[in-house]
Amino acid sequence: MYVYAQTNIQLFNQLRDRGYSNAELQEIFNAYQLTIELFTGQFRASGKTFIAHLVGTASILTHLRVSSKLIAAGLLHAAYSQGDFGGIGKPEISQAKRKRVRDKVGKEIEEYIARYTALKWDENTIIEIHQGIDRFSNSDVLLIRLANELEEYLDFGIIYCGDSKQQQYSNHQNNLIVEIAEKLGYPTLAVELANAFRETTTAQIPPELCNPTEHYRSALIPPNSYQRKLPVWFDQTIGNKIAYWHSLFKSDFLPPSPPPPFLPPLSPPKNNIREYNK
Repeated sequence: MYVYAQTNIQLFNQLRDRGYSNAELQEIFNAYQLTIELFTGQFRASGKTFIAHLVGTASILTHLRVSSKLIAAGLLHAAYSQGDFGGIGKPEISQAKRKRVRDKVGKEIEEYIARYTALKWDENTIIEIHQGIDRFSNSDVLLIRLANELEEYLDFGIIYCGDSKQQQYSNHQNNLIVEIAEKLGYPTLAVELANAFRETTTAQIPPELCNPTEHYRSALIPPNSYQRKLPVWFDQTIGNKIAYWHSLFKSDFLPPSPPPPFLPPLSPPKNNIREYNK
């Protein structure tokens, strides 16, 4: 199995070896710069940095020799679902966020990312996509999804994330995902997906090594020095409260009256971590 990049330098060297032009390298470099802005401090439940996952996804796409724009979109595929745009509340796509991404990487790359965000991927939609692959118009975006799927499994990361992540992916019909890759015309990707799925089912990872962040999904974990700064702490505290209100009322509106005011402790707690859905 091909060894994929996990750092920006490894990815840039891979791109150079593959013969991508300087202009194409600049596109991907710009995407990586935005990746740093949106994902610094974010970790998967496995303890792996989110940026490493994004670089790995882009590396898989590079190995498939797709366009530089699609590789750049692979670097930013989670921008609207997990990216930290500096706001509060639940992560979601918005016109303001889309403009910021467009200004950084261009319209075509941003449209790939937006279409990826809109692509539903669960046990039901996987069946629908498999059955209607000949009529599916988002084959390029689907390729990013398959690269993401492979990156999730390559280093047994799905297991290191803990039970919650495994359960999230347990209903995916992996044989159909492999066949989707074949139907898209990427037999090597299909073989690697099949191998990764098979090896993951037999891997024996000590439970002591799983879920080191003690969070069941991706989380923003700022350094201790930044946790002491009021703006960062305030943003995370308010963001967590808004997410809690949404979970209670299952609505995009806040409850009619806010909770009683509270006095912040002298030193913000170190475990004040914002979680994301991935």
